[in-house]
Amino acid sequence: MKHLTIIVPDGQGNNLSSIVGAYKIFTRANEYWKQCDKYRMGRGELFKIQLAGISKEVEFYEGLFTVKPHTHISAIAKTNLIIVPSLNHDYKNALKENQLLVDWMEQQYKDGAEIASICTGAFMLAASGLLDGKTCSTHWAAAPTFRSMFPKVNLQTDRLITDEDGIYTNGGAYSFLNLIIYLVEKYYDRQTAIFCSKVFQIEMDRQSQSAFIIFTGQKLHGDEMVQQAQAYIESNLHEKISVEHLSSRFAVGRRNFDRRFIKATGNTPVEYAQRAKIESAKKAFETTRKTVNEVMYDVGYLDVKAFREVFRKVTGMLPLDYRSRYNKEAALV
Repeated sequence: MKHLTIIVPDGQGNNLSSIVGAYKIFTRANEYWKQCDKYRMGRGELFKIQLAGISKEVEFYEGLFTVKPHTHISAIAKTNLIIVPSLNHDYKNALKENQLLVDWMEQQYKDGAEIASICTGAFMLAASGLLDGKTCSTHWAAAPTFRSMFPKVNLQTDRLITDEDGIYTNGGAYSFLNLIIYLVEKYYDRQTAIFCSKVFQIEMDRQSQSAFIIFTGQKLHGDEMVQQAQAYIESNLHEKISVEHLSSRFAVGRRNFDRRFIKATGNTPVEYAQRAKIESAKKAFETTRKTVNEVMYDVGYLDVKAFREVFRKVTGMLPLDYRSRYNKEAALV
């Protein structure tokens, strides 16, 4: 029998749902696997599932709920899969409180365990150094902070799930359900994953969280020139602004301007302008009855094909599909 450890981190404000959800789905997968045992040569349950932490009990939501882990991490000599739940938003303090868990995870990975982080649990995984040089996802709202704290990690917030060298990460909030189904298929089989997806009514094979991202711009850097350039882009969405125009406006050479912009925001100036324009277009589709062409012109595009391609690249959806999903009134027009 394999061993599954669901970590219960210390600290107020951590996410209880990702702990409970992971526990319930894997428990149900175990039950289904056991019920179909006659087809699997008497192997019984696949996982022994344990909640483990560094405290005997952990409070959630100002004491409204309490979790009592099955065991202390020191009692687990070897595990096969570790689930890291979402953390509270005071990331530095959360990591400080849970350094023992971080060290334990790192050692377990070196001993052959696989690790899956849920949402902002990626901060704990990144703190171990195991994500350095690897692709990772987390909640889009935490992306600027994550990039500033862990510059060696290749953060891709459009990805719903990443899978690399026995390390799995996923996007934000309740998208962790998709990760758990993904892991059930990987460890059990496709049929067990389909069963769990039906029982818990979770969409299978979802790969992107792009449509859910709200682009607010990466503003936590300290480069004043880049901040001014960002403000200028966001104030002139209806215009087609060239990088040459921006760099000359701020009296900086083109190559130096690009370098500083990418270092500060993680995007090229062109990518940043595209994302700002598409975010404005999304809001228009959500709140107005404007046509695709009207919205397209408002954000500075003149070519329908180009607008559709950029919109799909950023959101994973076509403009009309996005409008239909998020604006019921407009969809009836």
